Amino acid sequence: MDAGKAERRAGNGRRTDGRRHLVVAAACAAFIAAMVGVTYASVPLYAMFCALTGFGGATRVGAAPTSAPIEREITIRFDANVAPGLPWAFAPVERDVTVKVGATSLAHYTAANRSSMETHANATYNVSPPQAGAYFVKLQCFCFDEQTLAPNEKLEMPVVFYVDPAIAQDPDLKTLTDITLSYTFFPAKTSDKAAARASGTGG
Repeated sequence: MDAGKAERRAGNGRRTDGRRHLVVAAACAAFIAAMVGVTYASVPLYAMFCALTGFGGATRVGAAPTSAPIEREITIRFDANVAPGLPWAFAPVERDVTVKVGATSLAHYTAANRSSMETHANATYNVSPPQAGAYFVKLQCFCFDEQTLAPNEKLEMPVVFYVDPAIAQDPDLKTLTDITLSYTFFPAKTSDKAAARASGTGG
């Protein structure tokens, strides 16, 4: 009898250990799945966070102009870059412009497709110094959407923006006189191979 009871207890113990291992395995699988989900979501969430807050030199996106410009002026300098593999010429029409803080302003860039194929591209952007990103607000920008240029097409691209008057209350930026707005165009993911062929770098 004692031997039978011992065997039953051993069997129950093995079943309990098995259930415990299954629970641990399920918890680990759920954790891994959650981490994978966070990894895939982190890039767009980080980009959204930067656009809303200006973190890391990203500019903010606004829906309407401010109604209270102030007398302070800041010079906005424009920078343009093209990533390898994109056969575009890209440059600002004006290298700099001096604006009143809070006033809605307009600037233009030009992009030209130097290839014989239609090409697609997306622009990334940031401002320098990075702290100024929280106060640089874009109302209209070519960087919001993928851009398409026909063979040898040249296009003018406007940017409508203002500098938030709240910058005057930032003790770290009270003496700021210049902000640089920089764009870099990259081949769109859907047309990387076509752009590479157009520029002669593809196989």
